[in-house]
Amino acid sequence: MTTPKSIETIDYTPSLSQGTVRTKWQATFDELKYTFLTKDGWDYVYLITPNIWPLNRKYKDYRAPFYGLNDRVPVLLTLLLGLQHALTMIGSIVSPPLAIAAGAFNFDAAMTEYLVSTAFITTGIATALQVTRLHITKTPFFIGTGLLSVVGPTFDILPIVFNYASLRYKSGTCPVAADGTQGPCPDAWGACLGTMLCCVWIQIAMAFVPPRFLNKIFPKLITGSLLTLVGVYLVGNGLQNWGGSSNCHGGEGFYALCPDVASPKPLVWGHPKLIGLGFSVFATIIVVESIGAPLMRSASVVIGLAVGCIISGATGYWSTEQLQRAPSGTFLWVHTFSLSVDGALVLPMIIMFACQAVSCIPDILATAELSDVDIEGTEFNSRIQGGILCDGLGSFFSALATGPPMVSQAGNNGVILLTGCASRRAGWAASGFLVLMGIIAKFGAVFASMPPSVLGGMQVFLYSTIAVAGIRVLALIAWTRRDRFILTVALGIGFMDICQPDWFAQILDYSGSNANLVGFEQGINLAVETPFVIAAIVGVFLNLVLPKDKGGLPKSSYGDERKHPILGEPRKE
Repeated sequence: MTTPKSIETIDYTPSLSQGTVRTKWQATFDELKYTFLTKDGWDYVYLITPNIWPLNRKYKDYRAPFYGLNDRVPVLLTLLLGLQHALTMIGSIVSPPLAIAAGAFNFDAAMTEYLVSTAFITTGIATALQVTRLHITKTPFFIGTGLLSVVGPTFDILPIVFNYASLRYKSGTCPVAADGTQGPCPDAWGACLGTMLCCVWIQIAMAFVPPRFLNKIFPKLITGSLLTLVGVYLVGNGLQNWGGSSNCHGGEGFYALCPDVASPKPLVWGHPKLIGLGFSVFATIIVVESIGAPLMRSASVVIGLAVGCIISGATGYWSTEQLQRAPSGTFLWVHTFSLSVDGALVLPMIIMFACQAVSCIPDILATAELSDVDIEGTEFNSRIQGGILCDGLGSFFSALATGPPMVSQAGNNGVILLTGCASRRAGWAASGFLVLMGIIAKFGAVFASMPPSVLGGMQVFLYSTIAVAGIRVLALIAWTRRDRFILTVALGIGFMDICQPDWFAQILDYSGSNANLVGFEQGINLAVETPFVIAAIVGVFLNLVLPKDKGGLPKSSYGDERKHPILGEPRKE
């Protein structure tokens, strides 16, 4: 594996007349030359070469130089790799705020654009903090992992927000027109933000608990099942957008057609033309991942959205009027919300933040392994502690900035593997690009104004990756009888929520005048009807009370050696 070059020491002794001025000038010149011009073993054409024969023949065995955490990287390469990481994150950054704004609380275009821009800015700041790794004075604790591990909006908030919005509209605390059209409900998002600010301290406190204790309470058995449930639940919501929009699926009045009757070419939900728009995004992502150049594969989601937008614009399904009305620049707190705390949100939020504190550990482990640093011992444990604390503080700051909560993500690990660059300089460059994308308001307006079908094609892909991540975590467990029993119960109840969301609606249906009792009932309903929340409660409880298996199954009971012998070879006894 090639390692980065370093500037060779100049073997030069100045004369008395020359002094040391020329030596310093030469050293400075060599430093600038390396920083801005040296390719350092890199072939930049590799990044834009499609994976198609014979174009890729030259790079069949090519391996990019590996850059460690603190290695010096030429500026041009730093910017290129930082841009790659930023492009990789775009899909996962814009999807949560768009789902919150349009799918839950029905915000107008200006508010939706603002939430998207806020997500970019807070993601850039939180990622910079994660990469930098600050030491807390006079303590053994840190803030951040010190790795090229990125932080972005969590998808775990979406099931809670969707169910909470449904509860608010149903109870009449969010505006509903006479024809059933749901109006914007900023106070509900303000309640989510205020409750997040109170509950995030659970995650911050868990940062100071040794990882081995966290893994006992939330083992892979629990975190894997929760990720799977979140992914499966969200795929359904993404499909609603793919078909035209969740609002117009069985909607009336303004939402009788999709995405609404005022759109350029409104159609009924699920119309083949709308399905085709979403499929253009989904298919483009597949094609780019299959034959695209390394730089293209890192931005496959963005390229898919671009193709979908071009097709929808050319066929008249996308109006750029909203994009033209958007301001040139924006920043945090341009729009604000009235903060409050809703008791119905407390239990789901506590469970969400507790799960996030544990679910980020495998992501940090994967990043550390790719970065060629220790994945055991005191230093690695301090990286885990710093990562959890950074996630908690990032969520706290994001909530103060009116954005969704944050969590460490592993989506950029593919870029590290592809480019061989784990340098923190690329992480800082990515943070700068993300903040810049947030400040440029028209960049957020592009995502806020695109047709829901285009967005849905991207969302189904992204949400499926969450479910796949959960399956991957579950593949690491021992699959004992006890494990299978806990999974059966937890996933069974979680899938009940997904398949039949209102199964619990009639069990607690108090309609009296006791406001405290109504709030308590709403909290229980929200917890039970949110798939990963009720699954976490049941799973953690069973994992703590059920005794461990005293003996495992015979090793020969499962596997190809017993059930699927290789043809032509004798069965092993």
